[in-house]
Amino acid sequence: MSESMSRPPSCTLEQLFVGGLRPLPPEGQATGIFKTATVAPVRLGFEGLDGDRHGDPRHHGGAEKALHQYPAGHYRVLAARFPEIADLLVPGVLGENVSTTGMDEHVACIGDIYRIGGATVQLSQPRQPCWRINHRLGVEMASRFVAENGLTGWYYRVLDVGLVASGDEIVLLERPNPALTLARYWRAINVHRPDPALLREIAGAPGLAGDKAARLRDRADWLDGNRAASA
Repeated sequence: MSESMSRPPSCTLEQLFVGGLRPLPPEGQATGIFKTATVAPVRLGFEGLDGDRHGDPRHHGGAEKALHQYPAGHYRVLAARFPEIADLLVPGVLGENVSTTGMDEHVACIGDIYRIGGATVQLSQPRQPCWRINHRLGVEMASRFVAENGLTGWYYRVLDVGLVASGDEIVLLERPNPALTLARYWRAINVHRPDPALLREIAGAPGLAGDKAARLRDRADWLDGNRAASA
């Protein structure tokens, strides 16, 4: 991975969202995707924001997905693709906690450490879009479009607990993987037959969530094994 990046400027936490559990139409599964903007400071702990809930803790929330950031500009792209629901496509609707402009998957890198208000966080992984996006928006292909175009946002683990609020700066403190932007990560893993060596290199990146790293190594082993079997 030869790409390198200059140190990005800080950006502002423009909106902060927290939500409890609600039924998700049309089948009524409990979900935390419905969020409400708050202007009051909220404590960010190791498991997430106080008062923020997740309906499926096996796949959402927890220490490696404590805080979800989503670029506000992605909603313009979604509205252009799905104009029939353009009025719905505003920050917060996809269940993010943090909405920003000026920071996206081409800027943010795996392992980045940021200060947000009184907390310190580390970027652990991209969000993996799922069927809940389709149900939330009422559009069958929305999740696939988000994934294919890398409009995923990302998760943080919390290194230091503290209060966060809208208007706080998001300031880069450390960047251990300057070549591994989220955009590069998605390109590398989503090709039909990725390079096993590249998958292992990404798996070894400091700060990447452990389960993601394990899956990349398993996939690399499978690709090598399959190649040897077909030789």
